[in-house]
Amino acid sequence: MNILITGANGFVGQGLTKRLLEVGQIGQQTITRLTLLDRQFDEVLFEKISSTKVPSIKIEKYSGDLSDGTWLWDTLSGSTIDVIFHLASIPGGMAEQNDSLARKVNIDATMTLLEIAKAQTENGQGKPIFVFASSIAVFGKMPDFVNDDTPLKPQLSYGAHKIVGEVMINDFSRRGWVDGRSLRLPGILARPPAKTGQLSAFLSDIIRELARGNHFVCPMSEKATTWASSLPNIVDNLLHAACIDAAKLTYDRAITLPTLCFNMAELVQAIGDAYDQPVKELVTYEVNTHIERLFGCFPSLITAKADQLGFQHDGDLMNLVKKALPSEG
Repeated sequence: MNILITGANGFVGQGLTKRLLEVGQIGQQTITRLTLLDRQFDEVLFEKISSTKVPSIKIEKYSGDLSDGTWLWDTLSGSTIDVIFHLASIPGGMAEQNDSLARKVNIDATMTLLEIAKAQTENGQGKPIFVFASSIAVFGKMPDFVNDDTPLKPQLSYGAHKIVGEVMINDFSRRGWVDGRSLRLPGILARPPAKTGQLSAFLSDIIRELARGNHFVCPMSEKATTWASSLPNIVDNLLHAACIDAAKLTYDRAITLPTLCFNMAELVQAIGDAYDQPVKELVTYEVNTHIERLFGCFPSLITAKADQLGFQHDGDLMNLVKKALPSEG
């Protein structure tokens, strides 16, 4: 199998790449080639990741601009791709600041990848599985509880862009050009400290800082509720998505993943329990109304479709925070 990962140098991309190199297969099929795309790569990190790889896997890294359609075609059209994990995006805060770039990456690059997959299918080289990293940002303003029928009302351009991707993946799947699966990812913990433009970065920072016994100023109130999953859990679900029998999927290929819903006080307590820290003494709550409006008003979540298909969340908060910082837990 030839597996393509866009955004391979990102937080989720690195986690997925590492797992694939360790297990060497998707389902029962052996991986022979891993094609990685991103603007640039952390070569030291990837050398470390690659040191544990299955010997039979060939790794090909391509650095370039995903918004450049010509570059994508030139890079990918010469080989058959079995599974596409499309993770690359311009996230929430950065997308608000640079609308043009965000549309080029979040919409135009997605369409180019779909067209490349379509051409492969029409050339008789096989229909690729297309796993698209969508986002819970598609929901935007939410009702008292969210389920598979909840209307989509995004409050950020990022969420609107993800809806476009979901709709086109549904249509390309209907036409038989790809076998698409759009996963609506929740917050993913714990991201390394970096200026990624993600407004929800504080959810990662609070785990990392409190686990180390450092003081933290939380921009949401104790009772603010949010959703999140650990990186290992998200990688599990991405791989599971690639293995689902297409016959089990409906026309709508968008799947809201199971995730944990909790308030900030519960998260803080779980961090304290997991890392044996006096967290109540370490946390100060200084509410940023914009941040809390976007990330602190999440209701109960029912994911019947995903549950039936075999997707899972972390189980409980203690498990989530331990998996979020595996080197420190």
